[in-house]
Amino acid sequence: MNRTVAIAPVRKTIRVATTPEHAFEVFTAGIDRWWPKTHGIGAAPLRETIIEAYAGGRWYTRHEDGAEVTVGHVRVWEPGKRFVFSWEISAQWKPDPRTAYASEVEVRFTAEADGTTRVDLEHRDFERMGDPDGATMRAAVDGGWASILELFAREAARG
Repeated sequence: MNRTVAIAPVRKTIRVATTPEHAFEVFTAGIDRWWPKTHGIGAAPLRETIIEAYAGGRWYTRHEDGAEVTVGHVRVWEPGKRFVFSWEISAQWKPDPRTAYASEVEVRFTAEADGTTRVDLEHRDFERMGDPDGATMRAAVDGGWASILELFAREAARG
């Protein structure tokens, strides 16, 4: 009998000193200003990170060798509120275009009473990757998203 064992999502939260609209803009349109150039999955060094601003758009990177590498596809696009994208990366940190195996990331932006924005990130559906790849990816991103969100928060606070 085949069983799929659910793998717990990774959840991270950070507060940024800006509006939800600005935080959303920095996270998406401004991603190339803060996403680390060391975090690319192409064969050559990372040159640029782009998120296309619509449902169905790509999150992709351009590399020094001219290659474009897809990180995922935007599934939900609600400016100032949230966006959801597929994470089309294997546990070996290589592009994996098989969408049935893609995990998913949702980022939500919520205004707080003190004028800050709470940014909630949930990376889920690791079980789609199979065993042991799903658990391997979950462990890797559990440690990685915290530092990535810190970089985002610094850029968002710049105004």
